[in-house]
Amino acid sequence: MAPAAEVVQCSTTTAQYLLEAQLELWHIALGFIKSLALKSALDLRIADAISHHGGTATLPEIATARLYISPFFGLREWLQREQLAEQSLFEDAHGQKPWDLADGAGGNSNFGELFNQGMLADNSFTMDVAVKECGEVFRGLSSVIDEAGGLGGAAQTIAKAFPHVTCSVLDLPHISRKLPVAPWILHDWGDTECIKILKNCKKAIPPRDSGGKVIILDMVVGAGSANAKLKETQVLFDLLIMTINGTERDEKEWKKIIFEAGFSDYKIIPVLGVRSIIEVYP
Repeated sequence: MAPAAEVVQCSTTTAQYLLEAQLELWHIALGFIKSLALKSALDLRIADAISHHGGTATLPEIATARLYISPFFGLREWLQREQLAEQSLFEDAHGQKPWDLADGAGGNSNFGELFNQGMLADNSFTMDVAVKECGEVFRGLSSVIDEAGGLGGAAQTIAKAFPHVTCSVLDLPHISRKLPVAPWILHDWGDTECIKILKNCKKAIPPRDSGGKVIILDMVVGAGSANAKLKETQVLFDLLIMTINGTERDEKEWKKIIFEAGFSDYKIIPVLGVRSIIEVYP
């Protein structure tokens, strides 16, 4: 059995070093996506499609080129199979969703244990940095509800830093028993689902003049420093999350779902490496 992850308590300087180390680790770990993307481009003959259009081509021209479509053996049949079309690439490859695997489905308890411990370690570190680097986000609040809060790791960190704040955790009973808090929630869902989630969150908070707001910890593609490695890692994460039908959003895409959910304003604070804190106001 894997040892329990420790909650990392960071000074500001230590936090910055650890965020840089985390970025380096993720950039290396996700490097395989670049070679797979190159292979896909070769298999789909994208270079041929560009050459066919005189050396320059728009995305619609590439997508509609006959030589681009033809190598997708069985593409038409795949798209016509309703059940398969509803599945993510991960489900198609493994026969179940990653969350089912993490919950021990299929008898793979090792995967679930590693997944949960990894999430707990990352989330404990992330919340500690968020509280220390951006404590003003939580000051002035009288209560916090941690949506999909799992074991309440985030709530515990907030309660320790701000004893006057009443913290509650909202999650399904079987999830709370097994899974840690997961800051990355909305990137797992499409726009329609995210808008529904945000609308329900809006119903649960007081007006803005009474301190009500939704705090999101997630990626904002393009936000943060001009570090090329950071930008590339954000794009690699976007490609990775596509395999479960998720998406990493840039500010324009976040703005769209925030306003469609009925909120009036938002603020992005890029202090968590590849991720940001997003304050959303009713």
